[in-house]
Amino acid sequence: MLLRHSPLMANDLRQCLRIATGATIGFTLCKMFGWSNGVFFTVTPMLLLGLVPVMNGHAMRQLLASSAMAGLEVGLLGGFFGSHPGLMTPIVFLLFLYRFAAMSRGSLFLFGANGVLSLSIMLHFASYPNTNLNDLVFSNFWATALSVVIAYTMTALWPDVEPRAAYKPGPKAPHRMRHEALLGATIATASFLVFQIFDLRDSMSAQATTLLLLFPMHWNGALDYARKRAIGTLLGVSFGVVVQLVLYDWSGLLILIVPLLWIGLMIFSQAHVREASGSGVGFGAMTTLGILFGQYLTPGNDLIFSALYRVSSILTAIVGTLLLCYLIHKLLNRFESTRFGY
Repeated sequence: MLLRHSPLMANDLRQCLRIATGATIGFTLCKMFGWSNGVFFTVTPMLLLGLVPVMNGHAMRQLLASSAMAGLEVGLLGGFFGSHPGLMTPIVFLLFLYRFAAMSRGSLFLFGANGVLSLSIMLHFASYPNTNLNDLVFSNFWATALSVVIAYTMTALWPDVEPRAAYKPGPKAPHRMRHEALLGATIATASFLVFQIFDLRDSMSAQATTLLLLFPMHWNGALDYARKRAIGTLLGVSFGVVVQLVLYDWSGLLILIVPLLWIGLMIFSQAHVREASGSGVGFGAMTTLGILFGQYLTPGNDLIFSALYRVSSILTAIVGTLLLCYLIHKLLNRFESTRFGY
């Protein structure tokens, strides 16, 4: 189920090396220089190199534009309505709506996907009075810019040995695109409200899961990805716990952590590449591991407790998101203008 029984092709192996090394470099630089919001520096290169097999100018422009737009929007909304989530809700819905509309069109999928994740996470943390808003926004932007540099460096270091077939998104009917955009924006807004109301500042993995489930852009895809995300989460958490047990009191030594993180990412990236399904088991395991190491692996922090908490919160988020996704899917299908099928 997890891996095909076939060897990695030369291009596949090189993409695995790009993903594992790129994410490890982002993590290492973040920890060496003491940059805050380490999850951005670890997961963003992983997201870029995992979803874009070969770095190109179109992907670079989408990523930088999405980060700049999210930073500007969070800065304005956080400054004016940071402590009033109720007033922010209709604006947040519109911000999510145009991003999911971009994802539905296909050619701007990376712009929308990265923007949805960045906007949701930054808006949530910006609502807390002790959050340094400028630090949050600039950490996200510099992590994005660094990820672009890392991606180009990895592509130059391990280029493909043979050309890949260009991906061209198929045409969609207008009513299907409206269905996908409204479904995504509604659930993303509901996720934002739930995490605000229940003060879930330590559940970044669960928050990201509610959004990643929406990347297939429809109910059947979300249901299939939920199973893969749950398995990937368990694999990522299990690896993180094993690393904590192996290192024990040495878990604060960067020179020991870095090679183990690279090994874990290399294992999960080959699962991701073999699946060839965008967001699957391997991608879920990679992002879980990236969040654990980037955000929660600090001197004196118990990674095992964080890992176990991540599992319970992610499984809860999966069940809640699927239930809401099914209800919204059924509601939108009642109207001809927002029906999913042809």
